[in-house]
Amino acid sequence: MKPEDTIDFHIKRTWQSIAKMYNEVASTYGGTMATGYVLLNIDKENGTPSTSLGPKMGMEATSLSRILKNMESEELIYRKPNPLDGRSVLVCLTAKGLDRRKDAKRTVLQFNDSLFSSIPEQKLEHFFDVINTINEMISNRKINFNSHEAKHS
Repeated sequence: MKPEDTIDFHIKRTWQSIAKMYNEVASTYGGTMATGYVLLNIDKENGTPSTSLGPKMGMEATSLSRILKNMESEELIYRKPNPLDGRSVLVCLTAKGLDRRKDAKRTVLQFNDSLFSSIPEQKLEHFFDVINTINEMISNRKINFNSHEAKHS
């Protein structure tokens, strides 16, 4: 089986193309795709507990910590004690962070609008069905790694 005959090849290649595109756009604002993603996941009114950001975004704590540190030095975010839980910290957006969040949101919406206007609705429904099925199979551990040897040698 050639790599291009696998589902994961196409998902990874597409995600790399999307990430490259977002990084190119984000660089015009002096940011990165990762920064934009974090900005979009912080509650703009109340902030977000730092401990819930990683799981919410599927990001490792060490990677997130580095990104947050950079965002803080760029004055996109600030941290403050969580009034509901003295043990945790809220990550909040600065005025500059709110502006960059708007830029990130606009970029994501423009990308999606382009796709939704170019790809027929039925194809998009099939795409979402397939991608959701893949995620469910992975989450529910329904991938059988022992029975495929004879099928695709």
